[in-house]
Amino acid sequence: MWFEHNILSILIWLPVLGAIAALLVDGDRGARVIAASVALVNLLLCIPLYLGFDTSSYAMQFYEDHLWISAYKIHYALGVDGISLAMIILTNFTGLLVIIAGCHAIKVRVSQYMAAFLVMQGMMIGVFAATDAILFYVFWEGMLIPMYLSIGMWGSANRNYAAVKFFLYTFLGSILMLIALLYLYIQTGSFDIQHYYNLHLSIPIQKLLFFAFLLAFAVKVPMWPVHTWLPDAHTEAPAGGSVVLAALMLKLGIYGFLRFSMPIVPEACEALAWLMISLSLVAIIYIGLVAIVQTDMKKLIAYSSIAHMGFATLGCFMIYDIIRHMSSMNDAYMSLEGAVIQMISHAFGSGAMFLGVGILADRLVSHSRLIKDYSGVAARMPIFAAFFMLFAMSNVGLPGTAGFVGEFMVIMSAFQAHFWVAFVAALTLILASAYTLWMYKRVFFGPIVSDEVATMQDIHWLETINYVLLAIGVFFIGLYPAPILNVLHATVGHILSISLPA
Repeated sequence: MWFEHNILSILIWLPVLGAIAALLVDGDRGARVIAASVALVNLLLCIPLYLGFDTSSYAMQFYEDHLWISAYKIHYALGVDGISLAMIILTNFTGLLVIIAGCHAIKVRVSQYMAAFLVMQGMMIGVFAATDAILFYVFWEGMLIPMYLSIGMWGSANRNYAAVKFFLYTFLGSILMLIALLYLYIQTGSFDIQHYYNLHLSIPIQKLLFFAFLLAFAVKVPMWPVHTWLPDAHTEAPAGGSVVLAALMLKLGIYGFLRFSMPIVPEACEALAWLMISLSLVAIIYIGLVAIVQTDMKKLIAYSSIAHMGFATLGCFMIYDIIRHMSSMNDAYMSLEGAVIQMISHAFGSGAMFLGVGILADRLVSHSRLIKDYSGVAARMPIFAAFFMLFAMSNVGLPGTAGFVGEFMVIMSAFQAHFWVAFVAALTLILASAYTLWMYKRVFFGPIVSDEVATMQDIHWLETINYVLLAIGVFFIGLYPAPILNVLHATVGHILSISLPA
């Protein structure tokens, strides 16, 4: 009983305690063993969390509530619904992969690296589990510090510039969110997020709150035009940092829209849905065109991430047009569930590709990520080339892979409301194929023109384990997404019920 009532706190604070232990232990090997053990235990703890979750209920489950700061009625309050449960499992799965990858790739300041990523993992789980607005904000800002350190300490040549840019964009974007949360506290006398869902605010106030939340969440997604920090952060971050950015941090913005914007200011979301749809289409098409001309593999994948997240925001805000055009409520369900599936599936394809670029760069003395410096890699690394092709196909949206499911659901539901919106969104399938397959062709096929490429060794057993786990995820979501959809369905229904006009 104690374990069940405190499992969320264990998931949050066990990685933090593991980080402290990794810092205190002697030797790099000890830090690696502690970090990998903690990440594995945390992932295994997700099994009772999933099995004990009631998929028929939208209510917060595994609830914890302790008074934290009595003067302001701030609580240490945690709970999970279907969406946060899926994201917590994804966070722990990604955390384990990043630690495993770091065990081989990181050679300097190993204990600090492991500690940074364990703390980051705990903070992100806290974001997805927090039901108190101030606790949410503490975790939201807390995760910036280890990511800032990971870019600044283990990044590439321009890491200091990228780290500062990342921190300033994401930190400053959150200030207006804090002001919005304080306003909601004044109106309700509580920091309980669910108390805000019952407020009846005027349209002008709702629009002000909408834009306050928008700045914080749009920077995280990131949406055009506040996306410029992401390519720099991805390019300079270590491979593990890029994976966490792509697989988890970008999803926090979408999660914010689902947890705050849509339920709290539904009329403003309906009135401004056209803006969000327009920005999503810009991300899908314009950013896709930008990706085609990239010469750096990491930048290309980073821009593709922005385009794929455009699908998630499109799926969230298309629900208003779907209902306005008298479409079935099932189409609204499909749109919102497709957005969440897109959040999850993108983590596998994009995260795996970032790991792959890190593997390639580690094998070159120059550590170059430029496409022109590679050719004929498939001849020297056939196993790696086969895995990378699978993840590239998922990034393209090949049926049977994870990347297809969310995009298909969003496009199909969008067709019910606006043919041209769906048509423009579907163009990403062509653009994604263009930039992904063209990069793959130039890197993996053709004659070997570099002495460094000629001496490359195929992936070793640790890297193979990572890629096997990611491949399982790609095929699981692509072929049988029902277990995830079952977890999401009741929560998505609740969000629709309080977000759509009566």
